Amino acid sequence: MARRRAPGGTPATLALERAGVEFSAHAYDHDPAAASYGLEAATALGLDPVTVLKTLLCEADGRLVVAVVPVAGQLDLKALAAAVGAKRAVMADPAAAERATGYVVGGISPLGQRRRLPTVVDASALDHDHVYVSGGRRGLDLGLAPADLVAQCGAVVAAVGRA
Repeated sequence: MARRRAPGGTPATLALERAGVEFSAHAYDHDPAAASYGLEAATALGLDPVTVLKTLLCEADGRLVVAVVPVAGQLDLKALAAAVGAKRAVMADPAAAERATGYVVGGISPLGQRRRLPTVVDASALDHDHVYVSGGRRGLDLGLAPADLVAQCGAVVAAVGRA
């Protein structure tokens, strides 16, 4: 997979470029009325939804954490809490997620965030040669090897997704 600069680079693409990670950029026309940004990306790009990952911000015992799970499923908050050594996890306030990451909801990438947050990537991501995550804006996904995603996020891998 060739490394390509995404049109109108984002912090996510710039972080991958600086690290020398090979990735592909996939732009699509975002529909503001889409009910699910992740499923919209999978459909628009003709990708299997199990390979397209969504980035969710959660609060675990009062601290923000990032969960990266397939768009075809849901996040298991109890499993996420266990993975980060917390007693309880809940979804974060969208405004807090935007402030912490520097991205807007629907375009939050696990890469190139304003500050590195503890991150958990669902174990199912490792079942694929390539996975796709938000490129840092609505209408842009990045394809990369799951091992590169884990390494660039400093992530823990755990079973935090469910079908």
